[in-house]
Amino acid sequence: MEKKIKRINIIRKLLLSLLAAALLALPLTACGLEAGESAPSEAPSQAVETTPAALSEAGGATTLTVRFGNSAPFTMYLEDNDTAAAIAHHVGTADWRLPIYHYDDYDGWESFQYYDIPSRYEIPSNAQTVTTEKAGEVYYSEPNRIVLFYHDGEISGEYTLVGRFEVTEEFTSAVENNPVLEGWGNKIVNISPGT
Repeated sequence: MEKKIKRINIIRKLLLSLLAAALLALPLTACGLEAGESAPSEAPSQAVETTPAALSEAGGATTLTVRFGNSAPFTMYLEDNDTAAAIAHHVGTADWRLPIYHYDDYDGWESFQYYDIPSRYEIPSNAQTVTTEKAGEVYYSEPNRIVLFYHDGEISGEYTLVGRFEVTEEFTSAVENNPVLEGWGNKIVNISPGT
């Protein structure tokens, strides 16, 4: 019996040694790749470049899909800037279900809605003073807020333009008639990677 236990222990040590050697060799497997190829990855890198150029080189998103409540999907066409690239990157890691908070107590509320992004997402901003907004324009406003103008507006604010929607009757109706989600007491917007 003791001999059997020793054999099992030897086999365990051998298997653990092989496993350790394989894990140590894993980072070196990309060394033999051709130029332009990349090794498959199980987990995303900790430091991911989110500039528009880096995302487009890596197949980054130029559109996002947005649903207002349970509406049909609408395409948001992203701007070519760091803020839009960061939003696309973060949406690519997890679909966003963002609540619409009180917006009817702001001047011009009938032309826009805003959605707060959780603070765990770091989004750069290059805000400029904007005084006139067109229907369909989507802005980022610090701290971590997306502002959608679904009607033309004249509201002064510090915004970074991140995208645009094609404004149709269906789009405007979906935004205006987005129902309050039962149990939440808020309207919800769903944002996911584009197709």
